[in-house]
Amino acid sequence: MNVLQDILNTLSLPEFYFAMFRSATPVLLTTLGAMISSRSGTSNIALEGTMLISAFVGVVVSAFSQNAWIGFLGAVAAGFIVSNILAYFILKLNSNAVISGIALNTFASGGTIFVLYLITGEKGASTSLESLKLPSLTLPVIKDIPVIGAVLSGHHVLTYAALILVAAVWYLFKHTRLGMHIRAVGESPDAAETVGIPVRRVKYIALSISGILTGMAGAFLSMGYVGLFSAGMTAGRGYIALATQAIAAGNAVVGMLASLLFGFCQSMANYLQSSNIPLQFIQMMPYIIIIIAYTTYCAMVEYNKKKKQMLAAAGK
Repeated sequence: MNVLQDILNTLSLPEFYFAMFRSATPVLLTTLGAMISSRSGTSNIALEGTMLISAFVGVVVSAFSQNAWIGFLGAVAAGFIVSNILAYFILKLNSNAVISGIALNTFASGGTIFVLYLITGEKGASTSLESLKLPSLTLPVIKDIPVIGAVLSGHHVLTYAALILVAAVWYLFKHTRLGMHIRAVGESPDAAETVGIPVRRVKYIALSISGILTGMAGAFLSMGYVGLFSAGMTAGRGYIALATQAIAAGNAVVGMLASLLFGFCQSMANYLQSSNIPLQFIQMMPYIIIIIAYTTYCAMVEYNKKKKQMLAAAGK
């Protein structure tokens, strides 16, 4: 009963929903990136490593330049470069996408700690670097609205950018030539090539955009509310983004809702740490919920597929 009361009390707090958007931001940005590469027919498994490298580069560049926006551009450039390395292995050398992605993730996990040690002599976190954070924004009119202002105003600039990018990605696939080319290449590369679409170039562009968005997610982690880099700070968010983009099935709005579900669970886990629930279960909860959601989605897809087959067989 005490746990239920704690949950109800938490759900009544505007700060809880503010934290939900904050927790969902890196997953949402990475989900959009994963969605673009997936719709081109190439899965970007290296999302976790790309986020980690971008988070590290953003902190280092901002510390040495003493400019947060230059640090942000460094993080985005790192995401772009890593995604193009992955694209080179997959599209030019014809290597396996899964193995190449896992290799980059493994490299990022150890490589960022090694370079951090070379620069600062530290192995855990960049506490000695005077890195900078990107600003938060206060919305002029919305901030004065009771409850809503506390939930929607004062977020990090990349949180608002992520929400805008949801609309941008939706528009990309629905109304732009590039979006139609990405969809065509993903659905049938041979057919796309016969009508003159440069398949390899489109896949390079899709993976590059994916890397840029994932680089933004990495910048949020290390230059958002924390302001430092720590080993393994992505905490599996890249893999979660693979699940949320699969649930979205190419729909940016559904991807946003799936990311907000993770943010909701992550925020709830943070608020329930002082309750009687075991801490280990609380820490697992966001990931368990996403796994359940993804499993349910797969089961529904398989059910609808079999239903269509049965109806087709009955029609014959």
